[in-house]
Amino acid sequence: MTRLAVSREEGTVLVVGLIMLVLISLMLMTALNVGTTNFRAMSNMQFRSEAMAAANKAIEQVISSPFTVAPAAEQIDVDIDNNDAVDYVVHIAQPTCIYAAQAFSSDPSSLSLPVTMSGASTWNTVWDVDASVDGDENAGGATVRVREGVRVLLTESQKNAVCP
Repeated sequence: MTRLAVSREEGTVLVVGLIMLVLISLMLMTALNVGTTNFRAMSNMQFRSEAMAAANKAIEQVISSPFTVAPAAEQIDVDIDNNDAVDYVVHIAQPTCIYAAQAFSSDPSSLSLPVTMSGASTWNTVWDVDASVDGDENAGGATVRVREGVRVLLTESQKNAVCP
């Protein structure tokens, strides 16, 4: 009788061992998936931050140039990590003049402005500069769009040439 009871218990240990092995394997796979997901999320955040920095750098480059002379769309290659390789390609849409207002009600005196501007009225113009980084062309696949407004002081002839 004791021999019959012992033979029934031998299979139970095997079944319990297999169940424990499956549970431990599931826990390890879950931990691996959580770690991988967190790594991907952090990588995506880093690529998005770099793409925004590239767009802002390209906007600053456009704003620091005389872009109001002949506003045009352009493509700017940006090297974020300064290794002489293009990291991001930024597409700048044509800057648009969205507002113009006369800066002074009458011609400014030569004391308040340089002599070259003293004979003409000046205009405060507000420009919209739109930069986009396409995820298909860049590392990480981050797609970002940054818009910046900038005010530029123009003479009346310059304003008439570029602002409606």
